[in-house]
This record gives sequence, structure tokens and C-alpha cells, in this order.
Amino acid sequence: FSPAIFLYLICTVPSLWLLEIHHGTQYCGNEPGAVQMNVSNQDFNQSRDTSHGSEGTGHHIIQTAKVFVNHLSTICETVWTLALHQTFLLLLVVGRWLLPIGVEITRDQLSQLLLMFVGTAADILEFASETLDIEDVRKNYALINAILAVWTWSMLQFPLDLAVQHIGCKPTASTRRIPSLLLCRYSAELWNIGVSLFIQDGPFFIVRSILMGHFRIFNQMLVFFTAKNILVVTLQLYRLAVITLDFRATILQKSRKEVSC
Repeated sequence: FSPAIFLYLICTVPSLWLLEIHHGTQYCGNEPGAVQMNVSNQDFNQSRDTSHGSEGTGHHIIQTAKVFVNHLSTICETVWTLALHQTFLLLLVVGRWLLPIGVEITRDQLSQLLLMFVGTAADILEFASETLDIEDVRKNYALINAILAVWTWSMLQFPLDLAVQHIGCKPTASTRRIPSLLLCRYSAELWNIGVSLFIQDGPFFIVRSILMGHFRIFNQMLVFFTAKNILVVTLQLYRLAVITLDFRATILQKSRKEVSC
């Protein structure tokens, strides 16, 4: 468990909630969908011409910075909200990388965890941006809160390192029970399956199914990612069945050896 990542979530998630809830009040000086990201050469040339006098290079840098800042101010606030979502997830991954490793996780496990976080962050960003950009969703306040609640729930997997950690169980009477023994041997695998089913792909599939089934919202990306969630959930259930059958075969083989002895 990483307290620093958890505190970062507590400090940042409420701000993003406020931005998404008040999305309709965000100012956009340009036409819908048109964002002037590039700085015109004319403005730069004007600032460069004014710097050829006695002002020098310092004045040229200041003028160029002013032009750049002025053009940044023309970007829609909704675009800044999306940029905050992206920066938030990137800082989660980079921050976890730069934090002290600790004694409970190795460098190899940390590298595996970071690779998992990159894919997870991409899925979470896609879920939030794709569903909240639907016009019919923006008109339903309760639906926005539900999507943000699922998004917040999916973020809780980042402070945890259980996806790459195997629980070391001591040989006691309780660990000899079949459920405890299964958890001890396949703790990381079972945690990955649980995260996918109950924290990420499962809730994402439910939300997208409600959008299509109840609210009759259909688009190409929504259908594609719903199918992707179905496939991932099916594969995770298949993986759980394989682990259970393999564990059962191991227990039966061990019991037969004990009987033969």
C-alpha cells in the first residue's frame, strides 16, 4: 500500500469531480471543437521585430512568452479539463516509479506494476472521456455522478501493490485449508482477476451496458469498448477456472502420493 499515492488521489479526485459536474459552465471562446493550439508566425515575427532595438534578447524572450500565454488562454476550458485528466494519470504512474520501493516489493515487481498501471490508466482515461463526452450523458446529472463514482472506484487500485505480490503463508493449521492454500499460492493472480472483475472491466461493462440498453445511446466506440469489456471479463473468468482446476489437480495428486506412502 502506498500512502502517498492515496493522499494524491484524495487531493485531486474531488477537483476533477467539480470540473466534470460543472462542465456546462466552462467557458469556450472558440467555436465548438475548434481549438487554436498553434501560435501564428505573424505574432512571433512582431515580437521578434520589437526586440531588434535596444531592448535586446531578454525583451524578445519576454514578448515571445507573452504571445504564447495569450494563445494558451484561447483554449477551451473543457480541453483543459481533459488535459488535467491526462496529467493526473501520468503523474500517478511516474510518481509511483519515483517513490521509494520499500521492503515489500522488488524492482522486478515494481516494473511489472508500472507496466500494468500504464495500461490501466489508458483504459480509465478512455472510459471517462468517452462516456462523459456523450451529449445525452451531459444532460443527465445522476448519470454523470454514476460515471464519476465508477471512475473514482477504479482509481483505488493504484495505491495497492497486491497485483505483483505473493502472500507468504506460514505452514499453520489455517493455511492447510483449501481456500487459504489457494490464496497463498495464487494471491497475485487472484488479485488481478478480482481487480478486473470488480474494480475495472466489470463496472465499466455495467455502465456501458446501461447506456446502451436503458438510455439507448449507441456509437461506434461505445459498442467497441463494451465488446472489449465482455471479452476481458470472459477471459478473466476462464483464467480463474484454469487456476482452480490446476490447483485441484495438484491437491489430488498430492493426496494420492500421501495415501500411497
